[in-house]
Amino acid sequence: MSHNTFGHLFRVTTWGESHGPALGCVIDGCPPGLALTPEWIQGFLDKRRPGTSRFVTQRQEADAVKILSGVFEDDRTGGPVTTGTPISLMIENTDQRSKDYSEIRDRYRPGHADFSYDAKYGVRDYRGGGRSSARETAARVAAGAVARCALGGGVTIRGAVVQIGPHAIDRAKWDWDQVGQNPFWCPDKDMAAQWEAFLDATRKAGSSAGAIVEVQASGVPAGWGAPVYGKLDAELAEAMMSINAVKGVEIGAGFAAAAFSGEQNADEMRSGNEGVRFLANNNGGVAGGISTGQDLVVRIAVKPTSSILNEVKSVTREGEDVDVRTKGRHDPCVGIRAVPVAEAMMACVLADAKLRHRGQTGR
Repeated sequence: MSHNTFGHLFRVTTWGESHGPALGCVIDGCPPGLALTPEWIQGFLDKRRPGTSRFVTQRQEADAVKILSGVFEDDRTGGPVTTGTPISLMIENTDQRSKDYSEIRDRYRPGHADFSYDAKYGVRDYRGGGRSSARETAARVAAGAVARCALGGGVTIRGAVVQIGPHAIDRAKWDWDQVGQNPFWCPDKDMAAQWEAFLDATRKAGSSAGAIVEVQASGVPAGWGAPVYGKLDAELAEAMMSINAVKGVEIGAGFAAAAFSGEQNADEMRSGNEGVRFLANNNGGVAGGISTGQDLVVRIAVKPTSSILNEVKSVTREGEDVDVRTKGRHDPCVGIRAVPVAEAMMACVLADAKLRHRGQTGR
């Protein structure tokens, strides 16, 4: 299997399967001299960790990360720092229940990668989907923690769920302080209560729901990214679309811009005491593929979890019609745990953009 690596100068390769002994990543191109500890990485992994509420999978994984290479205890700094060599991170799997998947060993689960993997490789890991499982995203979150070190403290990346099923937040009530106060990463306190009732009913019905996640990055200077084939928004979209269950990406106003007039959509500018001042951000912080210095704004649409208890029509590997329902421990809305994953992917893209910008311009 190819295409397990992304990035140009800050390169990440993930490895491992959902029900294998471990998973992890190798990060190549990280600058030397950056303070990096397992505790720093663990803080981000804990945000994605399963079993934290009744609204996510009840698989119990500590997601404890181990740094296997690429750091050194520096007497001058009094702690471990990156050496500039490849950083290898490992997360052991400790709560696999492969028997939950025995009934679908020779059956394709609609919405999953079962059929397409089998068509391409002629073999598939039916235990949770193997490489196609969202379990792989733990390695991305670990890599994103390293990317934040490379970005430095000037760039802040944070995400929130803005819609679950048909229920969207009231953006006038957006409060970042609320995001960590509920199990949905919801910035609207009132909507969080509605989502609780909605997902309880969805879960009891044996079904699932989709979601929209918004990620913002502030402090990104103007100039990152490149025209034509290295556009920052294109690379952000590619990174977000690589996340399991993501079926759509918007930058800035996104699809809503199609209904705007030219005047409405223009990010008008004025001069200010600190340089150019923008009066709007419909382009999501990117113009011509290059960052403008405004906040980067990306939204992703996450489809409903494909693993549901209700029966759906499918076929076997032999081509026989069959009804399938998926046992096991699954998220009623996988979009909830997509927040730290989307943050991590944005961090990796921006770390790569920073290093490429420095390589070309020297600053």
